[in-house]
Amino acid sequence: MDSFSDNTGHSDSASPRQHAGYAGYSGFNRNRGPRRNAVRAVAAGALVLAVAGGGAYAAGLGPFARDTGPDPAARNQARAFLADWAAGRLPSAAARTTSPGAAQRVLDSFTAGLEITEPALKAKAATEAEDGTVTVPFTARMPVTGLGTWTYESKLPLRRQSGGTWKVDWALSVVHPRLSGTDKFRLEREETKPPEVVDRQGTALSGDELPSLAPLMTRLGPSGAETGARGAIHLVDRATGDIERTEAVFGARTVRDKGPVRTTLHAGWQSAAEQALATHAEGRNAALVALRIDDGEILAVANSPADGFNRALSGTYAPGSTWKIVTSSALLLKHAVKPDDVVDCPQYVMVGKRFQNVELSRHPGATFRKDFTESCNTAFISLRDRLYDGELGDVARKYFGVGQEWHVGAPTYDGSVPAPKDETEKAASMIGQGRVQANPLLMASVIATAVSGTFHQPSLTGGNENGTTTTPLPRDVVTELRAMLRATVTGGTAKVLSDLPGEIGAKTGTAEVSDAQDNNGWLVAHRGNVAVACVVEEGGTGGGSAGPIVHSLLAAASDDPE
Repeated sequence: MDSFSDNTGHSDSASPRQHAGYAGYSGFNRNRGPRRNAVRAVAAGALVLAVAGGGAYAAGLGPFARDTGPDPAARNQARAFLADWAAGRLPSAAARTTSPGAAQRVLDSFTAGLEITEPALKAKAATEAEDGTVTVPFTARMPVTGLGTWTYESKLPLRRQSGGTWKVDWALSVVHPRLSGTDKFRLEREETKPPEVVDRQGTALSGDELPSLAPLMTRLGPSGAETGARGAIHLVDRATGDIERTEAVFGARTVRDKGPVRTTLHAGWQSAAEQALATHAEGRNAALVALRIDDGEILAVANSPADGFNRALSGTYAPGSTWKIVTSSALLLKHAVKPDDVVDCPQYVMVGKRFQNVELSRHPGATFRKDFTESCNTAFISLRDRLYDGELGDVARKYFGVGQEWHVGAPTYDGSVPAPKDETEKAASMIGQGRVQANPLLMASVIATAVSGTFHQPSLTGGNENGTTTTPLPRDVVTELRAMLRATVTGGTAKVLSDLPGEIGAKTGTAEVSDAQDNNGWLVAHRGNVAVACVVEEGGTGGGSAGPIVHSLLAAASDDPE
């Protein structure tokens, strides 16, 4: 299959794609302005004084030291442009350039036509030329759906505008140094027959009958068929289509033995998961994972849409209040709070910004157990001083394996919990917001670890390397977590599961995305030897959107599949 970087292409995003039309370079504004030159002259004089006065001033430590490097506003604009591009906020990224219309068309065409998902764009040190141009080099890591990551270097030229602001001086070469009016990129895939795949009981699995498995089958780490899909990105002549050079090659032709790929999946659970999403996702992007608690073996991986990006294993989402399982673990581990302690739950708190509860609910005089079952954001945020900066990330890594490298048997994203930069970010991380990132695979593993006490690296195929190192949770902490999870079903926000048989424990989550989008809905649950996690993009509340999906799955599937 061919797809071109300047034509409409398949995308995993729900946003519409536009046809591309490229513009040339904008005219450069070479006027620098006297104020900047005066600052540079004063700074030069200060440096002479510093050298004459002693080593401390020469090192830039004296009171007269000035920043003579590129204007920080230019660097900030470059980083903001890259952040918007990476996050898919293409209109916002384009607005930071001198030619917004052309920039948006090209950025959209480039990512869609080459089937790039979730670019990683890292800025390097800025430099300033004599004419006032600021240049910010960057490294681009572009994941091409189903193939691999294309990595290259490019740079952003920035010019000060007449109003004093900085903008990216738009040109095709901003996207890639070889993209031009005469040359473009083309993605070519070599169609390969998917390997034969069977479930844990030897039952053949079909991508036609179980559509979520179709994209996954070529990404498995098999002992059988060819090692995944193959393809390439070529630079081609716009007029003739002739290949001028090959920029990236993906996949290998290595063939091992001819046996089927045996997975940990369970045909019954997989079918029930697919049906649950088809019935209750209501056309929204959603994903679900079910795994065994005692060994981490994955029973079902389902996505909606089924033929798109594998959100279940590789998505990057704020986990919202489902993350309170980890936050509670951190607090209980150091005896910073007990379930029966009173931790007031007001409607909102101010920590650099306003944090509030869903629908502005409040529970005066609530216990910590009540705060958990009602998912009280303000109560959890009020306990942030009882954890040191970075403690959430340390607990997540040490006990839950979050952020360590997992070898599941297919590509995965294994979570991130960066240390907070300030009090506002620390408050956000207490409730699974800010820069905390997870997906259904990771959150299914989190609840499995919480109720068993032991992290097991999830697996989709057998014989995977395991380089994770974790510590078991103390039994008293596990007992308290299980009790709170159970209370959330019997009398809290996960009542949607209360009519099902078995001793189910669960936690709901509502994760903010942006002012322009509805919240994502989450629900994680456990019953018997199975843990489940589900996210519904723009689902609103977890109980209202993810709840019916998990309910459908647990109603249809058995507790402890062998």
